[in-house]
Amino acid sequence: MARKLNDNFRCAPGCSVEATLSVLDGKWKGVILFHLLERTLRFNEIRRLLPSITQRMLTLQLRGLETDGLISRKVYPQIPPKVEYRLTDYGLTLKPIILAMQQWGQEYFQGDRSKLDVG
Repeated sequence: MARKLNDNFRCAPGCSVEATLSVLDGKWKGVILFHLLERTLRFNEIRRLLPSITQRMLTLQLRGLETDGLISRKVYPQIPPKVEYRLTDYGLTLKPIILAMQQWGQEYFQGDRSKLDVG
């Protein structure tokens, strides 16, 4: 399903790359999406997978992904509250991009931190 580009991205051909990166912006969104590729996860399961993220940042990132239509949030009416996150069909369209990023990272950074020095 093609989505209309935001008016901010109606410029040179490279703006489609900018639009894609805006969806995956920040340190955590791509990693959260990667973990949701495998299965539906609860909030605390995601926190355990990303131990260095704060609860507030995780909440903000999940809200952003939900607002963008990439994930859905299901709340179960029980005590304690149970909330699950899963990729939407739209979110699944990013699977090849996320897996390509994983593969690229494994090839170029796995165990060789010297490749990070590009300057």
